[in-house]
Amino acid sequence: MKRVLVVDDDPLSLKVLSRHLTQHGYRVCTGASGVEGLRLFAQEQPDVVVSDVVMPEMDGFEFCRQLRQQRGGELVPFIFLSSRGEVDDRVQGYEWGADDYIIKPFEPLELVAKIEAQIERSRRTQSEILRLIQQQPQAKPEVVAPRPTPAELPLTAAEERVFREVIRGSTNKQIGEKLFISPRTVQTHLTNILSKLSLENRSQLVRFAYERGYSAEEEPAE
Repeated sequence: MKRVLVVDDDPLSLKVLSRHLTQHGYRVCTGASGVEGLRLFAQEQPDVVVSDVVMPEMDGFEFCRQLRQQRGGELVPFIFLSSRGEVDDRVQGYEWGADDYIIKPFEPLELVAKIEAQIERSRRTQSEILRLIQQQPQAKPEVVAPRPTPAELPLTAAEERVFREVIRGSTNKQIGEKLFISPRTVQTHLTNILSKLSLENRSQLVRFAYERGYSAEEEPAE
């Protein structure tokens, strides 16, 4: 049974969401704040996280940021479900690491469809990574396989640095702090990277990098 962690400080919303998702065959775990959400995630990792934004103790943005720093939380599908529907709010949600952002009020069937889409995308990504690991040939000690160089990436120097940080698992905020740029600028670079590489999201970018042998480490200068 697929597991969904729902985090919202509104008891009625939690009750309605839990009942609806349970009726669709999910096992639902609920928390009333980001702090509780982190604790529940550590106890049993869900297949997808659905979270409100405005909550006491720790809001949804900070919850998402800290979740992305936890082992196992880097690639778990994360969906914001919030009444805050302004463009800036949605952009901020993506900058903090969310995979989707749904605005309240919403159609319950749409939420289920988006949850299924995120779970399936995560499953495909993990299956592909596992397949690649299993098919990795045992190289002889004296043989060093050629490795792609930065020159082979159609990226600018700034985009390349963001690329390395993304495949390392860093959030937009962490990348911005390390490279001394704003999270919005990081997101702009990431959007350009995905467009140039014909990819849709971070998960596909990680798979792309692994499949082609790119490392999170910076290439040595010539």
